[in-house]
Formats: sequence, structure tokens, C-alpha cells
Amino acid sequence: MTSKVSAKATDELVFLPLGGSGEIGMNLNVYGYGPADDRQWIVVDLGVTFGDERTPGVDLIMPDPTFLEDRRDEIIAIVLTHAHEDHIGAVAHLWPRLRCPVYATPFTANLVKAKLIEAGIEHQVPLNIVPLGSRFSLGPFDIELVTLTHSIPEPNALAIRTPLGLVLHTGDWKIDPEPLVGDDMDVKRLKEIGDEGVRAIVCDSTNVFSPGTSGSEADVAKSLIEVIRQCEQRVAVTTFASNVARLESIAKAAEACDRHVVLVGRAMFRIVSAARDAGYLTGLPPFLTEHDIGYLPRDKVLLLCTGSQGEPRAALARIVEDTHPNIALSEGDTVIFSSRIIPGNESSIFDLQNRLAERGIRVITEKDHFVHVSGHPCRDELARMYQWIRPEVAVPVHGEARHLAEHAVLARELQVPETIVIRNGLMVRLAPGPAQIIDEAPAGRIYLDGDVLIDADEGAVQERRKLSYSGSVFVSLVLDKDGKVRGDPQVVLMGLPEEDSRGVSFDDRALDAIDEALERLPPKRRGDDDAVAELLRRAVRGALRREWGKKAQVAVVVTRI
Repeated sequence: MTSKVSAKATDELVFLPLGGSGEIGMNLNVYGYGPADDRQWIVVDLGVTFGDERTPGVDLIMPDPTFLEDRRDEIIAIVLTHAHEDHIGAVAHLWPRLRCPVYATPFTANLVKAKLIEAGIEHQVPLNIVPLGSRFSLGPFDIELVTLTHSIPEPNALAIRTPLGLVLHTGDWKIDPEPLVGDDMDVKRLKEIGDEGVRAIVCDSTNVFSPGTSGSEADVAKSLIEVIRQCEQRVAVTTFASNVARLESIAKAAEACDRHVVLVGRAMFRIVSAARDAGYLTGLPPFLTEHDIGYLPRDKVLLLCTGSQGEPRAALARIVEDTHPNIALSEGDTVIFSSRIIPGNESSIFDLQNRLAERGIRVITEKDHFVHVSGHPCRDELARMYQWIRPEVAVPVHGEARHLAEHAVLARELQVPETIVIRNGLMVRLAPGPAQIIDEAPAGRIYLDGDVLIDADEGAVQERRKLSYSGSVFVSLVLDKDGKVRGDPQVVLMGLPEEDSRGVSFDDRALDAIDEALERLPPKRRGDDDAVAELLRRAVRGALRREWGKKAQVAVVVTRI
């Protein structure tokens, strides 16, 4: 069954990823319906990724919403599939640019509302809380939520019905026969949708290279009991705070081992609060705070910490650095990393683990024991989904380029008639006719720099990156109205060695370069402050490069008296 609205001869159903295709994270997907010059749009997910050493000073990175801003009056709504940061993290930051209703299930809505409150816009955003399994209309789109399983409560596929066919947008998912928290995967409904006829599936590609299945959370819960039972002193477990099922597994394992769970890290408290408000994490012993830890014997404590990815400001990193005000770990304690390594975080995680080992603290990871399962489908699970849905077109998303290409190969092996590999910014016409790329949209990135959103191509972050590689030099010079130097030039060097290979200080090298440049400068050219500053900038930079081999960032200020 498709939408009750009739298709017109010029109507098209299009799909446009603006984030999350060609990368893992920062998901922003757009569906459009109507003629090319008069489409209506729905946005599916609005997520973030996180800054790294390539973006110094930047905490969050978001998709560029320019395409949507230019069509703001045609956007019907934002529909959120689940509550992971790479799917909801940009809502509070980008909603003022879009200003449309938001739809989410209760647990996801709880976390989104907290972000809106923090941003001070909770009374502006129409946040519609929809039940699991519900169905609602948004213009020409008939949306049905289909319950899946993932590493967070309430993950939903969207069955998007239109006059030109049905699209199943999976969001993030896996097949977990025992999810522990939340409902089971609605396989019956997925099969019924497949029987109805599916034009296209837009599907998670994260684990397409992994054979078999991802494993069940219930099996991790049993394994955690065995691992924790072997630990003699204080135990800390770090995991993704959003993995509510894992939090419950850890809490039950702690109870089975006669330990009390102490929450450490703001994200843990935020997720636990949102989960309980939505009816999850019931029937567990109370979680304690770090202020209770002093009253408990070391072998009766289990610390549930943020920081599984080595984040420098998270709880575990602060504990390792002995900068946490209330908690310390000692020789003989154990830290369990109940998580996977997100690509790009290897160095920070390994550094954290090595520092723990140097202090005599035992480190347990998924490589040592069965303490983690993925939240994304492996190849056998993908095959089952395709068997249930039997789409005419496969559109892989949520993966790097190599994931998307391999997913397309798998779909063809599974007898899907059409596959199309895309990247952010490529618009695909799903119907009518064969699926094909028909247009390209702006698909850049924007940075949250402190509290300010800036375009990725602005110079600020690039300049910081250059400074981190080659240091900076600041020169101040005072000239009188005749162009004569008053006083000594002032030079400040930051991030440079003190001396060159000949034992001469770089301060002296810079001052010598300034003197030589001024001697060569004719008096009549000394009246142009900009020309003087540029001459000295080049002279200082060239002199330092000859002796150091690097191009320092040089800034010159000329003051006239």
C-alpha cells in the first residue's frame, strides 16, 4: 500500500544524503517528493561527528544545511530514527536554520529535549513524541515506524510510503534475539512490508565486511558476570553511555558479583535519567554517586565510567590522570573496556590503556574477553534483511566509500535488481524509472568552534592547524612619521626551538632579518605601513625557514607615531 495521494506525471521521489554517506557518523538524509521545481522534503536524522587533531579547538562537526536552508519553506519535518549522537546531535544547533517540527519516540525525545533546554530553545521547537510502531502522514509521505534492535533503546526503521512507491530507511540496526532492553525486532512487520512491495531500501553498511552475525547483548551480560567475578579489587567498566542495554547488563553483573554500581560522568547520569523517564532500567539496585564511594570496600565497588574512546575530558581519563576530585584507581584494580574502538580514536585509547598498565591496573578489552558486541548488522544479518524486504533498489549508506561499494556487491549477490553507490551531496531519483543520480547539492561541513558555528572553509581552524605544525612569530615595530625606527623591534616566538643547529637563538635570527630588511627599504617606501609589514613578514619567515626548515606563521604590526 502506498500513499493515498495520487502521483502526477511530473512527480519524482528523490533521496539526498548530506551526511553519513562516504563516512560513518554525522547522518543527515533527505527525501523529496514532487516535480523538480516544487518538491516537499522530510529530513531523516540530524547528527554530528567529533573533532580530532585535524580540527583543533572544534568539539562537534555537523553537515552543512545550506541546501535545506534554501528550501526551508518546503521542509515538512525532521524525523529521528534513534538517539545516538551521530543521528540527533545537531538538532539543537541546526534547528534554528530549518524551523520545522521534529518527530521522535519517547526515549529519543527525552534526550533531544535535554539538548533543546540546554540551547534555550525548548519552547520554540515543535517536538512531537510518537509511539513505537506508529504511523503518521507528513504531506505526500506516509511514515510508519518499525521497531528494530540496536545498541540503544527505540531504534526505528522508517517505512516511507509515497504515490511512487515505498522506501525502507533502516537507520542503525542489528538482529539481536535477546536485546535485554526494549522491544524485540518486529520481523513480522518487516516481512509484511516486503510482501507489500518495496521500491528501495536505504540501509546501514557499517559491518558489511564482517562475516556472520553481530552477537546478542544477552551473551555479553553472561560473560560480564564471569569476568567481573574474577576481579579482586576495585573494578571500573567504561562503555558508550547511550548503550542502555549494556548499562543494564553491567548493573546486573555487578549485582551478581555483590558489587554496587557508581555512575561516573555526566553522560551516564543523563542517559540513565532519560531511560528511566521512558520506562527502562527498572528493577535494578539504585545507582550510587561518586560521593558514596568512600563508604564502600574496594571489592564491593563497580565504577561505570564515561571515556571508552579515550576522550581527554571524560571520567576515565581524569581518573587516570589523578585529576578526578573523588575517585582514584590503584595497583591491582581492573578496568574493562566494554566497547569497540571507533576508527580515529586508536592512539588516544591505547595511550589511556598503556598508562593504566604502567600503574599496575589490569586492562580488559574485547580482544581479551567477550565484553562487547556491535550494534550494526554483519553480512548474515544484512542477507536476512534483504530476504525479508526484497527491494527493487539497494542504496547503501552509513559507511565509508569502501563499505558502500562492498554493500552494493553484496546486494547484487542477493539478487537485488538495482544498486546505486552514492556519497554525500548526490541526489538519487528512486522513482519513476530506474534509480539514477540526477543532481548534486552542497554537502560540506560546519564546525562548532566554542559556541559559534563556522563554515569548514573559514580560515580559523586551518590557521590553528598550521600553528600546531610550525609555530608562530609576532613582530611589533614602531616608526615615526619620517619612517625611522623608534626603540627596538619586539619579537615573540611561540612553538619554535630556542636555538638553531648552530646555537644561534631564533630571536636573534628574527631581529637580524628585520634589521637587514629595513636597511634595504628606501625611505620613500617606509610611509606605507602595509608594505613595511609585508616586507618584514617575508624576511623573518624566510630567515627562520633557512635555519629551521619550517615555515612559521609570522604576523607583523607596524605602529606609526
